[in-house]
Amino acid sequence: MTLIDTGIYRDGARLAAPPETHLTSESLVGTDDLAWIGLLRPTAAQLTELAEEFDLHPLAVEDAQKGHQRAKLERYDHTLFLVLRPAWLAGADATAASTADGVTVESGEIHVFAGPHFVITVRHADRPSLAGVRARLEANPQTLCGGSEAVLAAILDEVVDGYAPVVHGLQEGVDALEDELLRGKADPAASQRIYHLLSQVIDFQRAIGPLPDMLHGLLRGSRKYGADDEVQNQVRNVLDHALRITERADAFRALLESLLTLHSTLVTQEQNEGMRRMTRASLAQGEESRRLAQIQLEQGEQTKKITSWAAILFAPTLIAGVYGMNFDAMPELHWAWGYPFAIALMLGLGAGLWFVFKRKRWL
Repeated sequence: MTLIDTGIYRDGARLAAPPETHLTSESLVGTDDLAWIGLLRPTAAQLTELAEEFDLHPLAVEDAQKGHQRAKLERYDHTLFLVLRPAWLAGADATAASTADGVTVESGEIHVFAGPHFVITVRHADRPSLAGVRARLEANPQTLCGGSEAVLAAILDEVVDGYAPVVHGLQEGVDALEDELLRGKADPAASQRIYHLLSQVIDFQRAIGPLPDMLHGLLRGSRKYGADDEVQNQVRNVLDHALRITERADAFRALLESLLTLHSTLVTQEQNEGMRRMTRASLAQGEESRRLAQIQLEQGEQTKKITSWAAILFAPTLIAGVYGMNFDAMPELHWAWGYPFAIALMLGLGAGLWFVFKRKRWL
């Protein structure tokens, strides 16, 4: 059943609750009574029937059929058409979200047709229920005597009051992120949480952004069409609440954008510090490599010197070893110049090797 509730009111008191919408319109003929019809996800045929019975403008009916409209206020002759975007926090209750990850804002849609003697509410979501608004107005007949403007003001008040838990949840999410970042933590995943919360704030702004202008328009219309003073006071009160909530949402968005910049700065600083640590480690490693290379170079130089002197000393030792073998059949043993020749040969080979190694800078 899309017909949630319907009532006909006279002097603030409920007279009847016709089961069909056409019976409601018929009951208003020739009277100053007020009809309030509440619908949930009506079909196109039902809206077309309502349009014929209450002379609703086709463009407004088309918007109500399609849904997914931005909040707006339009006037067609003597009928007002409003699109409201109520919002609430997903979860068990309004205090369930204490961190940025837990804040998820959901929104619904309420279309309101308000004429001189009727109010038609079309909801496209189960929340919020307007049964409480109807009950409060029925409990206060004096307020309900204000007519369709009083019902419209009460619905606006209900929608705007429903934004308070959303603001509270968003505030907790922003505070949690702010505390985390101001402690100097640069968790890379924090950017995802900031983006998530920022997207929730932007969605919330889309829902509440047009409200102040809408309420200003209602006040101008109320004065023009002579609405009850108490109704105008209530609309001004709702306007005051809407302005405060809008300002809070704007502040949330600005703060989250600043937190995003701060987070990017912290991540960049941490990355730079990591790069500096890596650079210092690389420099230390390079210095150690240079030190080891210097040691190896010095060891190589020492090895070359030792090798050079070993080669220089090896030549005389070889000659002395050859002539120290005590063989009789060695012609040089009985040669008068044999000893000087051996000494000269040893000195010459040693000097020649020293000159070669010196030229190659081994010595």
